[in-house]
Amino acid sequence: MVQQTKPGRLDVVATPIGNLDDLSPRARAALADAQVIAAEDTRRTAQLLNALGLAKPLVSLHEHNEKQQSGLLIERILRGERVALVSDAGTPLLSDPGQGLVAAAIAAGIEVRPIPGPTAIATLLSACGLPTLRFAFEGFLPPKSAARQTALRLLQFDPRTLVFFEAPHRLIETLADMKEVLGGTRQACIGRELTKLHETLYRGNLTELVAFSTQDIDILRGEISIAVAGHAAQAADGEVFGVDPAQLQRAIEALARELPPSRAAAVIADAFGLPRRQAYARVLAIADRKVPAPDSDSGEKH
Repeated sequence: MVQQTKPGRLDVVATPIGNLDDLSPRARAALADAQVIAAEDTRRTAQLLNALGLAKPLVSLHEHNEKQQSGLLIERILRGERVALVSDAGTPLLSDPGQGLVAAAIAAGIEVRPIPGPTAIATLLSACGLPTLRFAFEGFLPPKSAARQTALRLLQFDPRTLVFFEAPHRLIETLADMKEVLGGTRQACIGRELTKLHETLYRGNLTELVAFSTQDIDILRGEISIAVAGHAAQAADGEVFGVDPAQLQRAIEALARELPPSRAAAVIADAFGLPRRQAYARVLAIADRKVPAPDSDSGEKH
């Protein structure tokens, strides 16, 4: 009787974005247990392994060879090997290679185990001072100004906090385009060298940050992440930015006739990017119903 080989496993391992102490015990164990490590840059991963006292075979996996390498790695996993996927820093697949390998593993019925850990996205959001209840990660904007401004216009009225990565040599131009499209009063935070020795957070509106970026050369050094406040849902005169007031009024009137106030408010809030309480007040003003307002903008607590 021929004994079938039990398939191995793919571990998606988050590694430090700067401070080696941020590597979790689970991540270290996954790297130690792997028969092979798929790395975006084998030289950088080799430095990490050396610091951990580990010696493991490394396979390069990046945007130019991912399709070919994924097939070879899947074959190894099906033969029973454990493969660890890492990026240069942080959590794989977040503006880094690996999506093709993970998708191929799932299609082949292979267990994919996430080993969570550092990411510049959550690190910046936790200290930027901007709203974090809802946010959108947009990765890297296009390198050319015209395309970059086009991409920003698509986000101009998004009420969520926006998070971007950027190369330091493009930071000044990117901030200038953000100011041009999103407005100079939009609050933002730049995270430089997060978790590293020279970690610095720069906070202010886009006008202030544009001026500062041209005056302080240090801001242009190292890894850069940017958080930008979402579009304000309400203007000083009570109208909603980017929304036809008449269209909003008609939608509220129609929903107020058909739905309870709380449900109508939820639909309006989602459709037009309004805060829940503001939508609820508008529905009540039209429906003329005295119903207790929701306790929270975020709905039920879990």
